[in-house]
Amino acid sequence: MRLTLYSDYSIRVLVFLTARPERLSSIAEISKAYGISQNHLTKVVHQLGRAGLVTTVRGRSGGIRLGRPAGEITVGEVVRLTEDGFDLVDCSTCVIAKACGIRSVLAEATRAFLAVLDRYTFGDLPTGELDILDVLAAFPDMRSPVAGDGCKPLPN
Repeated sequence: MRLTLYSDYSIRVLVFLTARPERLSSIAEISKAYGISQNHLTKVVHQLGRAGLVTTVRGRSGGIRLGRPAGEITVGEVVRLTEDGFDLVDCSTCVIAKACGIRSVLAEATRAFLAVLDRYTFGDLPTGELDILDVLAAFPDMRSPVAGDGCKPLPN
């Protein structure tokens, strides 16, 4: 299973906001930190806001912050919100679909995948030895991966 860049960016926004719960952040600073287009992030933040995962504050000193405590937002919830569907294959036009049984196996695998994501909240994620914001600040030229490349490794 591969998540879309939209899901990737949504997760990144929430990780960023989780790392700084005491203050408002701007789309511009998140865009700069990750090297992601502000236009893309605006769309992501809009959907996250409609779902109540982020709160936006308008005005000169406005910005965005988590809409709920990080410990109440599961990774599974975000993935379900940002992905269109979870059918790993399209069996609707397959001539052997009724006889092969793979559809139920793949559905079980998808349920297991989502069950694991549901066990983790954004409050659980920043537990590494390095602070996320320190890592982002140390590599200002990091850019978002192109579709299909996955996350770029940090330099040694």
